[in-house]
Amino acid sequence: MFQGKIAVITGASSGIGAVMARKLSLQGAVPVLMARSEDKLQQVAAGLNGPCGTHPLDVTSAAQVTQTMQRVIEQYGRIDILINNAGYGVFERFVDTPLEEFESMMDVNYMGTVRCTKAVLPHMLQSGSGHIVNIASMAGKIGSAKSTGYTATKHAVLGFTNSLRQELVGTGVYLSAINPGPIDTPFFDKADPSGNYVRNVKWFMLKPERVADKVLRSIARRIPEVDMPFTAGLGVKLFQLFPRAFDKVAYKVLNKK
Repeated sequence: MFQGKIAVITGASSGIGAVMARKLSLQGAVPVLMARSEDKLQQVAAGLNGPCGTHPLDVTSAAQVTQTMQRVIEQYGRIDILINNAGYGVFERFVDTPLEEFESMMDVNYMGTVRCTKAVLPHMLQSGSGHIVNIASMAGKIGSAKSTGYTATKHAVLGFTNSLRQELVGTGVYLSAINPGPIDTPFFDKADPSGNYVRNVKWFMLKPERVADKVLRSIARRIPEVDMPFTAGLGVKLFQLFPRAFDKVAYKVLNKK
């Protein structure tokens, strides 16, 4: 399935981005790793078994995104898979979060996804094939305290993904949204520097390998959307059916920050 596929992964210097790169490499793909830190990209690349590429990339720069994706296309002739994984979060009360932090999270998490997709999609449409995966979050479906900025960005990613998917019907290009709960990655070094949230949800946290497996499965089977874990997906359905009643439960269960 993945043999010889050119797979661009943003946010590939750590966490699920790095794990996805390893798994794709083991299945014969050519991972093209992108992130701001060139040193960390090289460390990840050194642990891969097959050919790969590395490109420093700041997804907040439209010019840099366009130029970098074009270099990849010129080098390999195509991009078969784009995984929009770059993102970060800061968990603070709304009144304590500077406006600049809201703007920055939206610029990276949402507009970064838009910029990368904008740069790659025309080439996929021209070839009549390709698969784009947007790493969203369960936070994009259910809000919780101290997550107003981050949750809003993931709501935006999901809205963008669901709308664009309709435009791509019949084009040969597929689009998936992956909505994980908390994952045991360095994401929380910035999101939760006190470690309080991680301690409260450690039992519930997903392993990055499990999330990466779901991503690869969504590509192989062209699955439009994946909620994980299963219990969180069930919670979303209950929230949609009984939003106000669910709020009372969510206040006790979700607000662990």
